[in-house]
Amino acid sequence: MAQAFDASAQQALLTQRAEEALALAKQLGADAAEVGASVDQGMGVSVRLGDVETVELSRDQGIAVTLYVGKRKGSASSTDASSASIRATVEKALAIARYTGEDPAAGLADASLMATELPDLKVHHPWTLTTDEAIDLALRCEQAGRSAEGIHQSEGASLSSGEGVRVYANSHGFLGTQKGSNHSLSCMLIAQDDQGMQRDYDYTAARNPHHLRSPEEVGREAATRTLRRLGARRPPTGTFPVLFDPTLASGLIGHLMSALAGGALYREASFLCDRLGTPLFPEWFGLEERPMEVGATASSPFDAEGVQTRNNRFIDRGQVASYMLSAYSARRLGMHSTGNAGGARNLRLLAPLTPRAELLSQMGQGIWVTELMGQGVNGVTGDYSRGAAGFWIENGEVQYPIEEFTIASNLDKMFAGLSGVGDDTDTRGSIHTGSWLVDAMTVAGS
Repeated sequence: MAQAFDASAQQALLTQRAEEALALAKQLGADAAEVGASVDQGMGVSVRLGDVETVELSRDQGIAVTLYVGKRKGSASSTDASSASIRATVEKALAIARYTGEDPAAGLADASLMATELPDLKVHHPWTLTTDEAIDLALRCEQAGRSAEGIHQSEGASLSSGEGVRVYANSHGFLGTQKGSNHSLSCMLIAQDDQGMQRDYDYTAARNPHHLRSPEEVGREAATRTLRRLGARRPPTGTFPVLFDPTLASGLIGHLMSALAGGALYREASFLCDRLGTPLFPEWFGLEERPMEVGATASSPFDAEGVQTRNNRFIDRGQVASYMLSAYSARRLGMHSTGNAGGARNLRLLAPLTPRAELLSQMGQGIWVTELMGQGVNGVTGDYSRGAAGFWIENGEVQYPIEEFTIASNLDKMFAGLSGVGDDTDTRGSIHTGSWLVDAMTVAGS
């Protein structure tokens, strides 16, 4: 069993170390400084075919210091939080800052933006789980999947459980801390028929272990997903509507947010440059983040620069309503921080939801995609081309599984052609969405 993790004690220690680093930076001549420190501890077990494969107990810690001398910036980090190591890290960052070029946009976020509301968002739920108990849960999960008729083989089941503490402080006098936890259980299975083998998986994940689905449910769902892929063939080539499974629809939102990110925008490496206030989606579609949502996957009252987080509406009535900006990227663009240093937190759709069966009926003939392969997304042009697998749809009904084909279009066109969002919302990650029906994509199959 892993050594007990005292989150409160770690929080106090990291706070002390961060304050020590800031005081030293000021003493050595830095004009401004910021410190990020974290410690994480976790356990992971994996089993396969009823036997234990791996047991991992991990503990990671680090401290990163960024100093500013005028408009010159230097950063250094260490995995050792001792006083001697902190001094060496601060000295190294200061030496770097004195020899780098000036950057007019460099510097801390404005003091007026620092978070003042720091509520407990209930994201820390430790799991007092022994190694034997973790192994038992993973074995139960795999056994439930392997018991399904038609399952030929297993790639195993895995359980992970971890908790940690992070601290951010800067020379404005801001210091924020947060404790958090993450737990998950997954299973991947293999089925075989005369045409060959197919595999698929299922998983459950949550900050609170009591919100995880049962091991048996995960195993059975992994088996169901695997067996339904048997007998796959290639679809015809042509232009068809495509329904993206919720896990893949969240990836489309990920591409959108990458294009809205300040770093891509000031580098002019986004297809959404200069698109504020212009239509991108149908008028019924909206997207916002809710970083203060209690208990959610990505909740935090402050961003990676100490800025107070807030609800941000990125897409409003189909139009690009906001970019996703840190203090640095905002300065580069002549705009203001949106509290998004470190990314967006808890993305939620503002759209009418439709049962998936109705979306399939609306599709008529087309493709329901459940797996994507490859990295064929160009953030500069929005061009999209991915290998895929899923199911062929005729008259709104699933006909047979399909594989070995590609789907292609452009993100701009795909977003504008969004026909509906399913009510089969996947809530396991920080992006909550159901299936997406895109009205037309080019399919290259047989």
